[in-house]
Amino acid sequence: MTRVSDAGAERLLHDLVAIASPSCQEAEAARFLTAWMRDNGYDEAFVDEAGNAVGRIGSGARQIVLLGHIDTFAGFPPVRQEGRLLYGRGAVDAKGPLCTFAVAASRAELADDASVIVLGAVEEEAATSRGAHFALSRYQPDFCVIGEPSRWDRITLAYKGRLLLDWSWEGGLSHSAGEAPSPAERALSYWNTIRTYCDKYNEDIGALYSRLDASIRDINTWQEGVNGVARMTIGFRLPPDLAPEDIAARFPACDGATVAARGAERAFSGDKNSALSRVFRRAIRANAGRPRFVYKTGTSDMNIVGPRWNCPIVAYGPGDSALDHTPDEHINLDEYLRAIDVLTLALETI
Repeated sequence: MTRVSDAGAERLLHDLVAIASPSCQEAEAARFLTAWMRDNGYDEAFVDEAGNAVGRIGSGARQIVLLGHIDTFAGFPPVRQEGRLLYGRGAVDAKGPLCTFAVAASRAELADDASVIVLGAVEEEAATSRGAHFALSRYQPDFCVIGEPSRWDRITLAYKGRLLLDWSWEGGLSHSAGEAPSPAERALSYWNTIRTYCDKYNEDIGALYSRLDASIRDINTWQEGVNGVARMTIGFRLPPDLAPEDIAARFPACDGATVAARGAERAFSGDKNSALSRVFRRAIRANAGRPRFVYKTGTSDMNIVGPRWNCPIVAYGPGDSALDHTPDEHINLDEYLRAIDVLTLALETI
């Protein structure tokens, strides 16, 4: 088998980024990636029943799962390259890490007792996380790496939890000069209750990972005949000591409104001193880097698989996560190649 060249690795990333694959529309990208894996030394590659792109190298009993995601945030800014910077939706979040997985697995000289499963999961950017939930019962890895951007020399250990609350109110309108609150004012009153609680909770907490954060994701008001309608979605980022169900119970519906909770995930943290963490630290140092740890304020598929698989787990991948979901999303191709070198060495060391 011919080793995938750096130019081939860059071409893979460019071509995958060039295929639009927002959540629930990943089929073309999954077919492309599995075809690439079949052409580059994988023992098998296929699209599973959930729509995940799956590739396997090796047949040993020790299983290493590299769980990335092939879906992207909405929008499709033009794909272009300026010097060593590749622009396009998913270049950072998270086709860059996923292509790092695909190339590194194809390059690595694995131990005879090992096998590597590369997964390009669907719907990670949606609250459903369909791909990761589908994988839960089908794999039981000895090691797991989640594909998310953290820069090539950093290792992500933890993600905060999540909860979404869909608040809704509908009722008869009153004159704007009257005393009854408008639909918009009712929505803002509910939000202010949440904001006040979060501010009090965070009073003596400095670390972002330990804070309770809330944001208005969407808010809309309109009129339907004699009725006014207000809809609002509030997103919570939860620290380790808060369960989603406790937050949902704290902010029930009132004043004729309804509230529905969804997208609940508990915070999760991997072991800083696990065998996998040590392998990555050595691989980063071997590539002239200084490894650092990251605790993320968002969520990832680590929240889903970490508690169930109960194996050494980290998240790794090139790219600046501050560019996630932005119109300016781009990745430095030199960093991407460096991350491939780090992961290749890590796989060979495991």
